[in-house]
This record gives sequence, structure tokens and C-alpha cells, in this order.
Amino acid sequence: MGVSRRHELTDDEWALLAPLLPADPPRGGRWRDHRTTVSGILYRERTGIPWRDLPERFGPWKTVYQRKRRWAMDGTWSRICAALRIDCDAEEGDEWTVGVDTSSIRAHQHAAGARRPGGGSPEKGEAARDEKGGREALGRSRGGLTTKLHLAADRRCRPIARHTTCGQRADCTGFTQVMAAIRIPRRVGRPRTRPGHVLADKAYSSKAIRSHLRRRGIKATIPIKADQAANRRKKGSRGGRPPNFDRERYKQRNTAERAFNKLKQFRAVATRYDKRDYMYQATVDIATMKIWLRDLAQDRRDTA
Repeated sequence: MGVSRRHELTDDEWALLAPLLPADPPRGGRWRDHRTTVSGILYRERTGIPWRDLPERFGPWKTVYQRKRRWAMDGTWSRICAALRIDCDAEEGDEWTVGVDTSSIRAHQHAAGARRPGGGSPEKGEAARDEKGGREALGRSRGGLTTKLHLAADRRCRPIARHTTCGQRADCTGFTQVMAAIRIPRRVGRPRTRPGHVLADKAYSSKAIRSHLRRRGIKATIPIKADQAANRRKKGSRGGRPPNFDRERYKQRNTAERAFNKLKQFRAVATRYDKRDYMYQATVDIATMKIWLRDLAQDRRDTA
């Protein structure tokens, strides 16, 4: 295994990542060294420091920041994550299981105040409507400015899909979006978009979510809420049978929480510093990329 500085790419990880990065443009200047720049991006996301405080060994901070921003806008980071997940469900096959959970992310005060897409700042009357509608996935709760990060993870605690909403929204509101974001590429054929089984906590116990999973042919292990169980018993035979619940399988639900723990080792994920939602999603993708690179590099060493 190659030696690298703290928070940077090892030689094994770089060997996996290098083929997935964009090539030099056919015209104009060449890209500054990808490895140095990506290492600078990883260093900043892991430490959460201001871009201007980036160590000089990574080159000009503006170059590093602009590389992250450009690849966030054109979807490069999400495509890299998708490429790393190729056939990750092969071992489980039809029993491929994912866990879904949500975490509230505290937003730094510098994350507020993004300009409107059309330019200019909102008027006084528009500010409240923007906050209620969740512009830039920022909202106010008792903890201040927050963002809800919805995550799907496999049984090895690796993120496979993400979605963001404003912080005051309920956990279940992002369920269908995060499920729709699951796309596991195949070496041959179309990507897989449906897991065999989904694990989630009581926050996702709703008729709409269970119906959505049933229509897609996905089995669910979601505990029923106490008030829902009481209402069912109150109706007697008209309440129908309770949904199936496998207690042994439910013990694996902590994989989603452990995936959050891995992501939040990156301080720029645990605290949102990005004003724009697409930049914060790129931050999550960059942390996800590092988690997958570390895991895949370890697998290669174990099989060597």
C-alpha cells in the first residue's frame, strides 16, 4: 500500500480513481494534476477549513475550489460514485438489502444568504416563502438553520443514494426521492434500481410508503407505530392484519446509521458550509467516493 499524507489518497485508491476522472480538454489549457487537486478537495472536506486556508502543497486554493464546483455542476462527482458501485449487489442477488435513514445537518451561518438563481437577493416578503419552500434545502427548526440528509446504504454501511430537503421537513418526505436515486450500474445491461428488501425505522411507517414499496415489488421491514397499532386494534376485524415484521432482519437496520457515522467523519458533511444545495450534495458525494475507494482498495489487498 502506498504511503500518503493524512486525509489524502493512497496509491491503491488513486489506481481505482484515476480511470474515472475526466480527460484533458481537446482545446485550451490542460487540467492541473488531478491527484493533487482531488487530494486538496478531500483535505478540505475532511477538515472543514475555509478554502483560503488550504495548505500550499495543493496549489492555488481557487483552482481546487473551482474543480470541485465545475464537477458538481456537470455531475462528475455523482458519476464517479456510480462507477465505483458497479455490481455491488452481486453477492446478495435478489436478497440485496438496503437501509434508509435520515439525519439533520446543522448549517453554519455562512451557508445562508445564497443569491437567487436569477440574481439578486429576495425581497422581505419572499424570504419567508423561500424558507418555507426549502430553497437550497435550508430550513429553520429549533436548532437553527438545518438540512435533512436522506440516505440509503447497503449492508456494508456504504452510501448508495442520497437526497436533501430543508431541515424542518419530516423524515418520510424524502423516502421516494432517495429510493428513486438508487442506480447500481451493471457490466452488462441496465442499472439495478430496485433492492430486494428495505429496512427503515418507525418514521417511515406510513400507508403511502408501504404501498409504494409493494407496487415496486420490494419487501419492507418497518416497525409499526404504537398509535397505528392501537387504531388497528380499535377497528377490530375491519382493521385488517398488521404488516409482516421480521425482528431478526430489523437488527441490520443500523447499517444506515453507521453509514452516517462514516460520512460525518468529514466535517464539511457533519456541518454544512456550502450555500448552494448542489455544492453540499457534491460534498456528500466526495465523502461517499472516499468511503468506497477505501473499501474497494481493502478488498483488492485481501484478494491479492
